[in-house]
Amino acid sequence: MSLRRGVTQLLPRLLQHELAASSALPRNFSIPSDDESGSSIPQRPSFGTFRSFASDSVAKTGPSSVVTASELSMSPTSKITRPFAYFVLTGGRFLYASAIRLVVLKGLLSLGAAADTLAMASLEVDLSSLEEGSTIVVKWRGKPVFIKYRSEEDIAAQTSVAMTVLKDPQSDVERAVDPKYLILVGICTHLGCVPIAGAGNYAGGWFCPCHGSHYDGSGRIREGPAPYNLEIPEYKYMGDNKLIIG
Repeated sequence: MSLRRGVTQLLPRLLQHELAASSALPRNFSIPSDDESGSSIPQRPSFGTFRSFASDSVAKTGPSSVVTASELSMSPTSKITRPFAYFVLTGGRFLYASAIRLVVLKGLLSLGAAADTLAMASLEVDLSSLEEGSTIVVKWRGKPVFIKYRSEEDIAAQTSVAMTVLKDPQSDVERAVDPKYLILVGICTHLGCVPIAGAGNYAGGWFCPCHGSHYDGSGRIREGPAPYNLEIPEYKYMGDNKLIIG
């Protein structure tokens, strides 16, 4: 150990002497040598002796005392901390997955309709008190809805209308599930006004006083600037006298 320590202390001194000697010599310095013809050939000084001595000295010192990364990984301390590192990584990934799941669930729940919205989505109407030839107005989703109880004469008059005279051709059969009841959204298709029932140029129809649109007894546009027939909402019958709109 004393020899190794001495060589280790001697090596830096030798390197310093080598660097000092090389810096002290001029650049054009050369050592003359005679060739076979007797003439001198300039040669540059060689410091191979110092370099070989230094390399030999390092080789004699034996293996370095520096601990490599592979040796550290096999140390007992590393074996103790490695499971802890795995535990931390796994726990972090679990927390990330839980947070993502919570965000997705909240997003899906926010897309669902609220209870009051679902209640307004459908409307139940009792038709038992509705008399033939009369029209009632109910409110559904903030819109007026016309429900008319038509007579046999009204039904026959609307089914006999030719499609060629209609601006928005549609038969009466297509517009009524039960021909006896006509259900319409009471909003003019021109600018959204509310037409008046039983007015206009067509018996049993509707008239919009805003810009003069006339609808017949099936809610089809016949005259005026409105481009389309009155809208028909989604509805179904629950028995003979109960109607579900929406």
